[in-house]
Amino acid sequence: MHKPSLPTLLGAGLTATALLASSQALAYNQGDFITRVGVAHVDPKSDNGSLANDAIDVEVDSDTNLGFTLAYLFHDKLGVELLAALPFKHDIQLNGVEAASTKHLPPTLTLQYYPLGGTDNQIQPYAGIGLNYTHFFDESTELGDLELDSSWGLAGQLGIDVRLDDSWGVNAAAWYVDIDTDASLDGADLGTVNIDPWVFMAGISYRF
Repeated sequence: MHKPSLPTLLGAGLTATALLASSQALAYNQGDFITRVGVAHVDPKSDNGSLANDAIDVEVDSDTNLGFTLAYLFHDKLGVELLAALPFKHDIQLNGVEAASTKHLPPTLTLQYYPLGGTDNQIQPYAGIGLNYTHFFDESTELGDLELDSSWGLAGQLGIDVRLDDSWGVNAAAWYVDIDTDASLDGADLGTVNIDPWVFMAGISYRF
């Protein structure tokens, strides 16, 4: 049997030491900032309610755009994160016919828990709960002057980072967001649209 040479053994030892050192550097710790950038998809629930005393069924279509977050760990296992994105545009169907559209911005602030924070795990899952504010603008329809009120609601989050090195990683996350907006047409109240979407994002993360 061929026995490994001393240089080979030394090289293997140095490699193992380097890998151990790098894995220690993967740990999330108090004071870390983490930014995540990726493709975000907003997928409203299938039944978005009805308007005008149940005469009009509402369906809100999904949309995809660039999303980004910034998190700060004030403890090895606890942090806060702000979700932001470029504006999403949603087509709105009334009784099955595309009749309106709107854009919105959905900033969401969450308190996060990192169960493996402070450890050298390459995989760092997290969960969060927080508050969403959704601002609607550029409402458009040929039926008249459409207005959708801003919304405040709770949000829940699950995510995971896979660390590639001390700074970079890949990320996937999902939020469930309570978004309800009161709709009016030419100043007359129509009712409430329940959007309540899942928001999915996949991309890269960077720690500094």
